[in-house]
Amino acid sequence: MLRHVLGISGGKDSAALAIYMKDKYPSLNVDYYTSDTGKELEETYLLIENLENFLGKKIEKLSAASNSHINPFDHHWKLNGFYLPSATARWCTKKLKLDPFEKFVGTDPVVSYVGIRGDEDREGYISTKTNIQSIFPFRRNIWSEDVISKALTNNNKERLLDYYLSGVTDKKSARFESILSQSLSISFQQSQKLNLLLDTNVRDFNRIIFEYLKTTSYPLALETIFPLIDNGDVLVRDDIFRILRESGVGVPAYYEKKAFETEEGNRGEYSRSRSGCFFCFYQQKIEWVWLYENHTAKFFEAMEYEKDGYTWQQDERLEDLINPERIQQIKEDYIIKTARNKSKIKSPYLLDILDEEEEVGCASCFI
Repeated sequence: MLRHVLGISGGKDSAALAIYMKDKYPSLNVDYYTSDTGKELEETYLLIENLENFLGKKIEKLSAASNSHINPFDHHWKLNGFYLPSATARWCTKKLKLDPFEKFVGTDPVVSYVGIRGDEDREGYISTKTNIQSIFPFRRNIWSEDVISKALTNNNKERLLDYYLSGVTDKKSARFESILSQSLSISFQQSQKLNLLLDTNVRDFNRIIFEYLKTTSYPLALETIFPLIDNGDVLVRDDIFRILRESGVGVPAYYEKKAFETEEGNRGEYSRSRSGCFFCFYQQKIEWVWLYENHTAKFFEAMEYEKDGYTWQQDERLEDLINPERIQQIKEDYIIKTARNKSKIKSPYLLDILDEEEEVGCASCFI
C-alpha cells in the first residue's frame, strides 16, 4: 500500500507544509516524522510539540542511534574518529537524516512531501531508492526533476499529446497543444518547455504528468487519483510565516529578528536562517554570533568539539570568533553587506536573498 510521508526538520517550511497538507488535503493519510540528532535547539522540540497538537497525531521520532547510550550525533561523531562534519564531508546528513528516513520507509512505496517554496530555485533531496517519490506542493511545478526529465523526452512527446487530447482536460488549448508538440533541441530545452507549459496551464500539465506516471514504476503509479494535480498554489516566504502564525503553531523563536547595535552606533538585525543542529557548519558568521549572544551555553558546547585540529569553520575557530573586537567586526560587516545587497538587488523576494542561505546546504536538514 502506498504511504504518504512528510518530514519535520524544525524549519518553518516543513512545519507550514504539514499544516497546509492537513488543511487542504485532509483525505490524505500522511505520516509525519522527524530525525532527532540530539543537538537541536529547544525551540525545535517546542515546534514539534505544537505541531502534534495541531495535527492531532504523533510525529514519529527517528533516531540514528536508537540502541546507543549517547545521542545520535555524538554516537556517529565517535564512529567517524571525532572528525567533524563539513561542507565537503557531510557525514551528518547521511547518517543522522537520510539513513533513518530510508530505514523508516523501508521498501514500501512512498510519496514524500517536501517544503521547498515557490520562491526558491533548488530541487532538494531526491532519494536514489526507486520506492520513494518526492512531491513539492508549494511550487508551481510539484514534480521532481527526475520525473520531468523522463516525461518530457522527445520519445514521450506523442504519448503526452495523446493524454492531453483524449479528454484529460475539459477545455483544450491550442497554445498548450503546440508547446507540447514541439521537440526538445539545443534552441528549445527542457526548462523552456516546462515553464511554457506551466505558464499556459498548471493543472493540465499536472494531469498529463500523472497519466504518464501511471505507466511507470514510480509510487504514484499505484494511485488512480491524486488530489495535488489540481493544486495551483505557489507559496512564498510571507505565506509560510502567515500559515504558522494563523494556525497557532507559531514561528520558531530563532527565526524572529533581534536588533543589535555596534560600538560604532550602527544598528542591525539578526536571527537564525536555518533549523537543524545548533552548531551547523553552514551557519553564517553572524549566526554564530547570534548563537553566542542568545544561546551562550550551546555556543560553548559547540566550541568543545573543536579539538585535535578539527573546527566547524575552515578559516576561524569559535574561541577566536567571540573575541569582542571580532564580534564587532562581524556585525559591522553584516550591516554593510545587507545594505549593499539592498541597493543592488531588485526582487520581490529580497528578504529571502538577504536573510536566508538555506539553499546553501542540505535540504533534508533545513526545509
